[in-house]
Amino acid sequence: MPEGRGHCACPITSLTLLVSLTRMTLDILQELDPPQPAHWRHRLLLYKKGVYLSHTGGKLFWVLGLLILCGFLWTRKGKLKIADITDKYIFITGCDSGFGNLAARTFDKKGFHVIAACLTESGSTALKAETSERLRTVLLDVTDPENVKRTAQWVKNQVGEKGLWGLINNAGIPGVLAPTDWLTLEDYREPIEVNLFGLISVTLNMLPLVKKAQGRVINVSSVGGRLAIVGGGYTPSKYAVEGFNDSLRRDMKAFGVHVSCIEPGLFKTNLADPVKATEKKLAIWEQLSPDIKQQYGEGYIEKSLDKLKGNKSYANMDLSPVVECMDHALTSLFPKTHYAAGKDAKIFWIPLSHMPAVLQDFLLLKQKTELANPKAV
Repeated sequence: MPEGRGHCACPITSLTLLVSLTRMTLDILQELDPPQPAHWRHRLLLYKKGVYLSHTGGKLFWVLGLLILCGFLWTRKGKLKIADITDKYIFITGCDSGFGNLAARTFDKKGFHVIAACLTESGSTALKAETSERLRTVLLDVTDPENVKRTAQWVKNQVGEKGLWGLINNAGIPGVLAPTDWLTLEDYREPIEVNLFGLISVTLNMLPLVKKAQGRVINVSSVGGRLAIVGGGYTPSKYAVEGFNDSLRRDMKAFGVHVSCIEPGLFKTNLADPVKATEKKLAIWEQLSPDIKQQYGEGYIEKSLDKLKGNKSYANMDLSPVVECMDHALTSLFPKTHYAAGKDAKIFWIPLSHMPAVLQDFLLLKQKTELANPKAV
């Protein structure tokens, strides 16, 4: 189970801590009970008299005390914050709606100099109407390399010698979410262009500014980057984001730049609009061959929708857990490498990602709609 504080969790950091504490415990046990030359019969006699049990109990008491102290210090460490956020600049992509929009409004209220990238003019106008004059917006299509370069130069002029304290790569799209054999290469290309290459493009262009400030890079991935929950380009794009995030984190360590990855569970946003997803599925269904339609059955999409309605209770309605993770990654003196956001992510998806494939398949296949005639090939 990933360890976390509040709405944030970090399974990799927790594992590292557990290994370190285990090694420390073994070292302490060895110091407290060094090898003795006494004959084994003498040991057995002491054990029967209760002396050995008493000695072991004393050791365990000290080890337990040490573990409690380490836990307290670890929790305390996570609460230490940076100072003077009012002179720091942050750049956020995908601010038209959802996580990015809430993050821009939240960090503007906290006093950051927020530069919010929106895809549409209407999104930019609406955001400026809800925020202070300090917040700036810019129109950005992360898939347009020239647009990204121009934006990076504009941001450089805005931040000056201070550099960019925070880069939050939030922009993303789901693409078509459908069975793999329904899709074409183009169906995969769109979400990968936005979610992966767009994120990399923005990062590479903004990185010199982040290095100047010795700041933070925060990449918004998904539990879909840990488990292949649905077919389509979304999952491969998020798996790749996880890999890029890890290599970037290690490369930036020497520059004093912290890199974090946020893995939200299922949240109710425009990104996860079931109506739009269904419309895309229906459009693809009309183009499928008669063989595939026979295999899946005419009522497949309707059955999938019924199953989706039964799982609506798992979706997080409150978007703030994701923004709280962003906040910790931006302002903590000791930001975490990975954050899980949402109860479903922490309780189900992330733990399941560590389980054997046979268990993952069993649980995830139970959520899939049964095919009408899979043998009709």
